[in-house]
Amino acid sequence: MTTPAPAKGRLLRGGRVVARVLLVWIAVTGALRLLDAWLDGFTMQSWWQPTVCALILGLLVSVVWPLVVRVAWPIAYFTLGVGTYILLSAAALAILQAVPGVELHGFSTAVVITVAMSAVGAVISSVLAVDEDEIFFRRAARRRRKAKHRTDFADQPPGVVFLQIDGLGYDTVRRAVRDGDMPTFAKWLSEGTHSLTRWHTDWSSQTGASVCGILHGSNHDILGFRWYEKDRDHVMACAHPSDAAEIERRHSDGHGLLSIGGASHGNLFSGDAPHVSLTMSSVPVLTPRKRHRDRVGAGYRAYFANPVNVLRTFGVALADVVRELSAAAKQRRAGVLPRIPRGGVYPLARPGTTVIARDVVVSAIIGDMLAGRPVVYADFLGYDEVAHHSGIERFDTLEVLRSIDQQFARLLRAGRLSPRKYHVVGLSDHGQTQGQAFVDRFGETVEALVGRLCGGTPVAEQGKRRQAESWQVNAALAEATATGGLIARRLRARVEGAEGAENRPRTATGSPGQVTRVAPGVVAVVSGHLAMVSFTEHEGRVELETIEREYPDLLPTLVDHDGVGFLLVRSREFGPVVLGRDGLKRLATGVVIGEDPLADYGPYAAELVQRVDSFPHCADIMINSRYDADSDQSSPFERHVGSHGGLGGPQQRGFLLHPREFPAPGEPVGAEAVHRVFRDWLTFLGHPEPGAAEGKTAVVPSEVVS
Repeated sequence: MTTPAPAKGRLLRGGRVVARVLLVWIAVTGALRLLDAWLDGFTMQSWWQPTVCALILGLLVSVVWPLVVRVAWPIAYFTLGVGTYILLSAAALAILQAVPGVELHGFSTAVVITVAMSAVGAVISSVLAVDEDEIFFRRAARRRRKAKHRTDFADQPPGVVFLQIDGLGYDTVRRAVRDGDMPTFAKWLSEGTHSLTRWHTDWSSQTGASVCGILHGSNHDILGFRWYEKDRDHVMACAHPSDAAEIERRHSDGHGLLSIGGASHGNLFSGDAPHVSLTMSSVPVLTPRKRHRDRVGAGYRAYFANPVNVLRTFGVALADVVRELSAAAKQRRAGVLPRIPRGGVYPLARPGTTVIARDVVVSAIIGDMLAGRPVVYADFLGYDEVAHHSGIERFDTLEVLRSIDQQFARLLRAGRLSPRKYHVVGLSDHGQTQGQAFVDRFGETVEALVGRLCGGTPVAEQGKRRQAESWQVNAALAEATATGGLIARRLRARVEGAEGAENRPRTATGSPGQVTRVAPGVVAVVSGHLAMVSFTEHEGRVELETIEREYPDLLPTLVDHDGVGFLLVRSREFGPVVLGRDGLKRLATGVVIGEDPLADYGPYAAELVQRVDSFPHCADIMINSRYDADSDQSSPFERHVGSHGGLGGPQQRGFLLHPREFPAPGEPVGAEAVHRVFRDWLTFLGHPEPGAAEGKTAVVPSEVVS
């Protein structure tokens, strides 16, 4: 949808700015008088002192502090904005003590005054229905007008902002629109500005394969969110920075979807964008800056430079912690199934994706729109994270979805002050299928099952929950390490340990260590609803006949297991063969003996599975979990409630919400097909083809919006 003309009373006018300043001044003056009466260590002896102190503190926050943060922003970066209040409180302590007749004793008292002042500003903004971002819009617009090299967007095509809601399936989004959980989407559809359709994922229905295919036009040889490469004895993990950089190196031709002046935020891969933040494949400690890139943390710094933003974000984050604890307790009391343990550090870690990363990404997108960047792609992880732990349509999951929907409306408002028109496209990288975890249902993990059948020592592994969706926070920490120093080195060690586990160790430098075998010569790796078994004593693909000879109980037991839907193996005689409990299918000829094992896995299952069989690193045995079409459930191999990564149910169906004026996309099959649709849309709008017009589209300096 092209951003409409500004509505009256919705954007800042000069009079509203003056009114806000005066009201904040008056309110802070009153707050200082109350603090004078309340705090023992704070005293003002004359009537004029509160008014003067309020003016001085206001100038400190609005004028001096943004300049200080440009120099001291690593402190805010490493402390997620808390350092902002520490420094601001120290400045307030020094300034107020310098005012004649004002007595201020103790740093803690200064912190209370600083927090109270920010809270007053937030309340006044709320009363006036003024979004703090709008003040940021005006400041950025003034900087752009003063810039020496201004870009004229009058003759430029409209920009496109692709907003990805990670893990939100087509089936769920339709019900959310119907039930009022996504009012922004519902409004666009009811007004006829947008159309909603679905797309079908690859066999690997997860963010790594989907986003790489969408942004780079290729996801060849990406088997899962993690997979084993026998030739290197290495488990690749999309959420590890060095592996993500290697995956992008293999698939990028330099002409990705975002290569001409675009921006990537919160993604696993960059799409060759010159402007990136919170993007795992492009963290500065691992990738050379061959092209212009934003300075480290530019969007992060711009957001946390405002103390009100810090207070608002951490207030919402605290509320999210309380919401998580309450939701988990309600599930336990009600005996809701399926469910998983949600204690430990998870309640404190959850706001990293549902609140903090979301707010930083939104701030970065606003900066992109004000800078007039032609195409932006951003990932919102919060829904996927909570659906893993709570369920795909549980009440607290839908609450997170409502908060993301609100951000879409917020970004639409931002477009009204941008120098070019923008279209907004909503999409997901996959859906999720719900079900009781394999380990909870059967008492052992699929890795332990494979190890036992192959002669390994039985283990008491109970399916440790992998916090796969913490990678946006890990990307932020990785970006921070570029500054060096002791704290940076510790953060880098934290990031380089990401995706490490007993069966995929890493050395101190982040390079792979020897992968642990579940049995002698056997490696098993899981990715959601997909498990991959490799026999390391054999080079290349191990054939069905060899597996049957060396491990006679393995395939029959797996095929008959209630948690296994089908297996892909390679036969010396028949080529790729899919095995199920009651039949098999030879993919090369389409011959089915007994019942078709792929019948319940969608109309494109055979071609998607056959494509994976051609991948160089395809495992010797590919295992897909069993999907029950009657209950619409499947048991993931990871300890999640809502999960994805394979075939079966809603996880296969992503959605596209696009402007109705765009050419109809049909129902694309595979992420590479979605890339072609997006490329065609950009061409339809008049964007140049990558390579053919490189350098002709101006790249707006990051300083304009930082």
